[in-house]
Amino acid sequence: MIAQTKKIILASKSPRRQHLLKELNVEFEIRTKEIEEIYPPHLKGPEVPIYLSKLKGEAFKEELKHDELVITSDTIVWVNDEILGKPESREDAIAILHKLSHNMHRVITAVTLQEKERSTTFHEETEVYFKKLSDAEIAFYIDNFKPYDKAGSYGIQEWIGYVGIEKINGCFYNVMGLPLFRLNQHLHALGIIEVK
Repeated sequence: MIAQTKKIILASKSPRRQHLLKELNVEFEIRTKEIEEIYPPHLKGPEVPIYLSKLKGEAFKEELKHDELVITSDTIVWVNDEILGKPESREDAIAILHKLSHNMHRVITAVTLQEKERSTTFHEETEVYFKKLSDAEIAFYIDNFKPYDKAGSYGIQEWIGYVGIEKINGCFYNVMGLPLFRLNQHLHALGIIEVK
């Protein structure tokens, strides 16, 4: 069995993150807040999700009880010194996938483990290599899978991942939005969970 010393709270509406955390076999509840995700313009690469995950964690600090821990996270797609966020329209999604086509990008996720008395933040980077995508492949994917809630306009666990991604270097689950291996390591190191 997996013993827990604190109640775990996942601060995410993402069904993918909720599914992934369930796979760690821990008990948790969902608790979310609307946070304005604005960061200083000089931040680059991993500095952005680190800043935002900490910002989300701090929003819970005052209301947390001593036996609670909240998990907050932020994921970006980083290519050619540019952050590719969630697409705002079909045209935007097409443009984003053209930037990823025949290119390597990094998916960077930062995770903050916020407790009443302490906070731990780490980040994970995964390199993702796309083949050259045809216009027809891009249009088919967008029209059938509607990836408007996904940074970088794609989900690695969907059709485009099966046919378009040649290889990845790093954690697969990080690309889905939660680096499970590192998260599990940190929860164990902090004494929050233990396999018995």
